[in-house]
Amino acid sequence: MTLKYSLPPLENGDRLTRAEFERRYTAMPHLKKAELIEGVVFMGSPVSIDHSRSHGSIMGWLWFYSAATPGLGCYDNPTVRLDGDNEPQPDAVLRLESGGNSRISEDGYIEGAPELVVEIAASSAAYDLHDKLRVYRRNGVQEYLVWCTYDRQIHWFSLEAGEYQPLAADAERIIRSRQFPGLWLDPEALLTHDLGTVLQVLQQGIATPEHQAFVARQQR
Repeated sequence: MTLKYSLPPLENGDRLTRAEFERRYTAMPHLKKAELIEGVVFMGSPVSIDHSRSHGSIMGWLWFYSAATPGLGCYDNPTVRLDGDNEPQPDAVLRLESGGNSRISEDGYIEGAPELVVEIAASSAAYDLHDKLRVYRRNGVQEYLVWCTYDRQIHWFSLEAGEYQPLAADAERIIRSRQFPGLWLDPEALLTHDLGTVLQVLQQGIATPEHQAFVARQQR
């Protein structure tokens, strides 16, 4: 007689290999979000209105930019295979579809480091600004944006010489991406969900010669 064993469910704090994490995650189709960070499982909690609304605003900003910029992939909550111990599921990803540091696997997952990762967190105490930040930095994610909804802060980092340096707003109160020319953000407008102003500032970035040159390079 052969005994059949079902896979144990994922639990917060489980220490698993990436392969075992994927096996258990796949066997739980009802589960919407789970991540493997430094070999430890983190399960998604119920999504608050603050998180959901902020997520929608971020996606609108990124989708608008990607619609004006050929050659980019814009993703909502994708699983990203970074390395043997880390498989996060960031809130948003923007990546180069060719010539970048990531690729799409045969089974339909992002592998490697996307150019921009965005996370929505409650506060600066969240693991998004600690464990995840170290993981993204070590794996070469070029830009990392964290929106802390409770603290009402936006942290945008650029990878410089192996370390994350904050991108600060300029005299016009705009933060400008170094990886994606024309990806401009008015952080104060985003924090208040003033999407009209957010998209107006983004349109100004998209209209710059730098963005036009970037589009021309992407189309070669």
